[in-house]
Amino acid sequence: MRFEQAIAALRFDPVLPGWLLAGLGGLCAVALAVALWRRARGTGWRFLAFAVLLLWLGGPRLVEETRETLPDIGLLVVDESASMGLGARAGLAAAARTKIEAAARELPDFELRTVVVPEEGSEGTLLFAAIERALADIPRARLAGILAVSDGQAHDAPAVNGPPFGGAPLHLLVPARGEEVDRRVRIIAAPGFGIVGRTATIRMTVEDLGVARNGLAIFGSARLTIRRDGEAPVVENVPIGLEHQVDIPITRGGPSVIELEAEPLPGEVSTVNNKAIVVINGVRDRLRVLLVSGEPHAGERTWRRLLKADPVVDLVHFTILRPPEKDDTTPSNEMALIPFPTRELFQVKLREFDLVIFDRFQNRSVLPPVYLRNIADYVRAGGALLMSVGPEFTGATSLAPSPLGSVLPARPIPLGAVVNEAFRPGVTALGERHPVTAGLAPAVASGPPGWGQWYRRIAVGGEVGGSVLMDAPEGAGRAPLLVVDHVGQGRVALLLSDQIWLWSRGHDGGGPQAELLRRVAHWLMKEPELEERALVARLEKGQLTVERRGIEDGPPGEVVVTDPAGAKATLALTPLRPGQARGAMPAALAGVWQVTDGTLNAFAAGESANPLEFADLRATASVLAPLVRASGGSVHWLDPAGAPALRRTEPGRESSGSAWIGLQRRHDHLVSGVAATPLLPAWLALPLILGLALLAWRREGT
Repeated sequence: MRFEQAIAALRFDPVLPGWLLAGLGGLCAVALAVALWRRARGTGWRFLAFAVLLLWLGGPRLVEETRETLPDIGLLVVDESASMGLGARAGLAAAARTKIEAAARELPDFELRTVVVPEEGSEGTLLFAAIERALADIPRARLAGILAVSDGQAHDAPAVNGPPFGGAPLHLLVPARGEEVDRRVRIIAAPGFGIVGRTATIRMTVEDLGVARNGLAIFGSARLTIRRDGEAPVVENVPIGLEHQVDIPITRGGPSVIELEAEPLPGEVSTVNNKAIVVINGVRDRLRVLLVSGEPHAGERTWRRLLKADPVVDLVHFTILRPPEKDDTTPSNEMALIPFPTRELFQVKLREFDLVIFDRFQNRSVLPPVYLRNIADYVRAGGALLMSVGPEFTGATSLAPSPLGSVLPARPIPLGAVVNEAFRPGVTALGERHPVTAGLAPAVASGPPGWGQWYRRIAVGGEVGGSVLMDAPEGAGRAPLLVVDHVGQGRVALLLSDQIWLWSRGHDGGGPQAELLRRVAHWLMKEPELEERALVARLEKGQLTVERRGIEDGPPGEVVVTDPAGAKATLALTPLRPGQARGAMPAALAGVWQVTDGTLNAFAAGESANPLEFADLRATASVLAPLVRASGGSVHWLDPAGAPALRRTEPGRESSGSAWIGLQRRHDHLVSGVAATPLLPAWLALPLILGLALLAWRREGT
């Protein structure tokens, strides 16, 4: 509402410049001083004449302004960030907003503008950014005050440098009974990766916010529960407010989800930030591979080049060029070849290797049965064995009838095991679903396949164990070519041909030699991404994605998802390719999500979308108190009294009371009209000056 009023004031509009008028006044003062010294008659009249002259030259005017008063503006800022959703805060804030807006409508000459502080993602509560945007449209001369309905947790509070907001008061209305307390788990440092077989250390602390502590002696402790991938929880007592180390043994490759949860603090506002989640990816430091080659052949360099090119592989390679029967009395320092270190490799250091490869190895009394039995036991205990065989697998020096044969998935047929004919390797139906060979088969609509031909393979007889991933044509059927198997806790792979090197040279179009051998080697060494049966869960941008891998032929089925609050939901999976299915669902809650298909379990860590917002959940006035004091404002607690009353106050007076908030009268206005009336016009001033001068002359002459 605007209204007009008239304001009269005396103003001067000098005829002469100020310096000239001051000089003229000085001459008049000198003339009067001389007259007074001589005691001349008529000095009083001279004084009046000079006074009228100087007054006329000063241009006195009576100015009457017509002013249009402007209403004052108040700013109501309502915090609607995530932390305001805790407890009864949102309800109290909404009730306060309604009451304040209703009271503002009853105030004359006043306008209230309301702005909302939204949830800002990962940036915390940007309360003052919203205030500055609103103030850009409000003249500071009309700002009566700012009322902020917030829990007091503002992450962009400016430094205090004198009265802010042009002298207008800032009033903070906190939706709580008083200062609150909160307990939180804070991660100081956590590794993203850990070496398998070693221990990763998480540095963390449990902090009680808003709780007065006097000295270390009474800091106390809290129970910390450590959960890892659904395993049995571990409970530790940790000191409050002091750094604590949690040691996590890395037992396998791939991600592990660790949840740290502190017991609740009595009276705390929320337990949302009593938990912290750390994801540690288990990686192998170095993969030690032992490659034992038989007599030199065309494919030997293929194996060595492949393994040396892998940056995570430490390769130990031996080629058997000097069997024991060629031992003689020649001194060792004069020999070009050394005896094969049998005992050191296959008894002393065998378990230090992650993978043992026999490439066309024939046992010409090089490995006694006791060492072959050691290799078999090494596999059963969790080791890995890869054999690439050729004609030597069928002769008297074959490893098939040795103690090592007990862990092999197939054996050569007694007669005619070496098949010398051209053929094109293919992937079996099972191989299309197995991660070792999935996606490797060339997509050919018609005509010959894209893989190059091989010319020799080893035929096997009897029952074939494990999984046949690749095969070759044999009469009206197919013959095994690549067989993998689980033996005890270990794994075995048998490649029944020594012709894969042809692919590396691009013969007849070549084939995926490097990728195939890499996958076989890493599957044997139990790399998580190549497991036949796996359930993987990921959380990204508020969505949970579940992937299931399996070698069974059947519908993808569904999985059961348990959210951090314990609620269960069923998620149907959609097939992507043979052996792989995927599903997705919204996942807004922070915490650990569990997925299970009844056999396999997977875990995913959902972090808070706004970690700053949930770092301190207290409703408090301590953060904004310096700004409130500097502005001359006040702090009011909304529970249980509700919003205080609104009053208009004058600048410099009290701005608040126990149950009321003051909004200043700024008295800003617009001048809509000006009327100026000369108080000593020329037609009056000149006769008056001449008359006074004449009276002074006559008085002096008598």
